[in-house]
Amino acid sequence: MACTMEPLAKKIFKGVLVAELLGVFGAYFLFSKMHTSQDFRQTMSKRFPFILEVYYKSIEQSGIYGTREQDQEKWLDSKN
Repeated sequence: MACTMEPLAKKIFKGVLVAELLGVFGAYFLFSKMHTSQDFRQTMSKRFPFILEVYYKSIEQSGIYGTREQDQEKWLDSKN
């Protein structure tokens, strides 16, 4: 019985590991894209505002201030 469960446990472990790696790389790609593109941040504010809020809070925690204000300023100017 233990011999048959061992390959299944390895497959599950590999699946979980791949899912974790995809999640980490996906989060890094998303953060990188938001950090370099104000237009992408505007798209995120329309589609996924909660993710943009997490981005703003994380960069403010790291000591980078003013990004939120710059974005809001530009977006208000572009509406007028």
